[in-house]
Amino acid sequence: MVAANIPSTLLLFLVLITAILLNINQTLARPSSLNSVVLGMKHSTTSLPSPKRPSSSEALDMMEPLREVRDGYLMSLNLGTPPQAIQVYMDTGSDLTWVPCGNLSFDCIDCDEFRNNIKMTANTFSPSFSSSSGRDLCGSSFCIDIHSSDNYFDTCTIAGCSLVTLLKTTCSRPCPSFAYTYGAGGVVTGALTRDTLTVHGNSPGVTREIPKFCFGCVGFTYREPIGIAGFGRGKLSLPSQLGFLQKGFSHCFLAFKYANNPNISSPLVIGDVAISSKDYLQFTPMLKSPMYPNYYYIGLEEISVGNVSAIKVPLNLREIDWRSNGGMLIDSGTTYSHLPEPLYSQLLQLLQSVITYPRATDMEMRSGFDLCYKVPCTNNNFVDDLLPSITFHFLNNVNLVLPQGNHFYAMGAPSNSSVVKCLLFQRMDGGDYGPAGVFGSFQQQNVEVVYDLEKERVGFQPRDCALAAAGQGLHKI
Repeated sequence: MVAANIPSTLLLFLVLITAILLNINQTLARPSSLNSVVLGMKHSTTSLPSPKRPSSSEALDMMEPLREVRDGYLMSLNLGTPPQAIQVYMDTGSDLTWVPCGNLSFDCIDCDEFRNNIKMTANTFSPSFSSSSGRDLCGSSFCIDIHSSDNYFDTCTIAGCSLVTLLKTTCSRPCPSFAYTYGAGGVVTGALTRDTLTVHGNSPGVTREIPKFCFGCVGFTYREPIGIAGFGRGKLSLPSQLGFLQKGFSHCFLAFKYANNPNISSPLVIGDVAISSKDYLQFTPMLKSPMYPNYYYIGLEEISVGNVSAIKVPLNLREIDWRSNGGMLIDSGTTYSHLPEPLYSQLLQLLQSVITYPRATDMEMRSGFDLCYKVPCTNNNFVDDLLPSITFHFLNNVNLVLPQGNHFYAMGAPSNSSVVKCLLFQRMDGGDYGPAGVFGSFQQQNVEVVYDLEKERVGFQPRDCALAAAGQGLHKI
């Protein structure tokens, strides 16, 4: 993930979290006190085994609507008994699924800008209102996974579990609270919880209950205003817990103009139907990262502008080295695609050489984007084909022409027969560590994207996602 400098507010936050976690570890001998004071969760004295993995015949296909907001795509998690609907981001770049928990309070530091962007505040999950809610235990593989415990001095040992019970995964102590960080600098802290998850089948009116689904019940965050559904390949991810890691999923993200429109949703399909009969797509292989096997990496070979000019990309965008650095991370949780230097500057120079419209430098300064132009429009109507196309050439001869609107985007309404459009790419920071680039959700709009996990490949096909949504019954207009 992308490295970030830690601001002073985050340092204060981490000091607070450290104090909270130390207090939690010291009070784990009194689980009922911990649950009521820290997160207000009910204490369960019964064991919560890992959910049974559905067999091929049991793992029915799913179809969940995704609602577009300014910086991502939201899905609704129906958790608890009776179900509570919680809006969360769909994120292919992480594993943990978490929701804000609000029995006492949910606090998010430095979140005002994010809340303004998505025009909503977090709706919170209340464990005390669910008859099926309970804390995860130290004997759970999910608890071990979230703490990355691989020594005798892990948090469950501090909680009072003997080494024998840890090795046998039979310790009945509540799983200690965790801190989970994201590449852009976000941090969440909370406790692993089990409860019933209700999902929608691929047919209208069909639902299925997933008992003892494991997720983070989060009380404090830094720059993470609402929850996240992790779609990575780790144990905690939503596809993994639902038994779909040997199958796959697909999505078709609506265009940016539908942001915050409650009448139309993007289709997210999970299971056999997502990957079957997809021969019309172009598939590029997933790259394997020994150190980060839960992320989705693909290889980028070239970028072309229009029909003639092409830029060869550095080797680290085409492969992952023995230190697990390189490759292009495909991530629905990152809004704009990131390219490393000098490739990013080369793309800017090439675009400047072929675009003759006047630069909108004032918009560049205000927006932070590096390339903006004043593009003519007739009768104040947008024209999409006045700027050159950009094509990503992935491994296996996969050529994805980015749909119009996925590279240059209008930053406001037309004025004086012109409109300002900016290139919505960003420079990759972080040096030589981690992924060399990121393929973000904005550049995936109006593209059917298929994650074929069985064959370890990713497929692309430009498509009108609004029409796809109508075909799935997700268009209410």
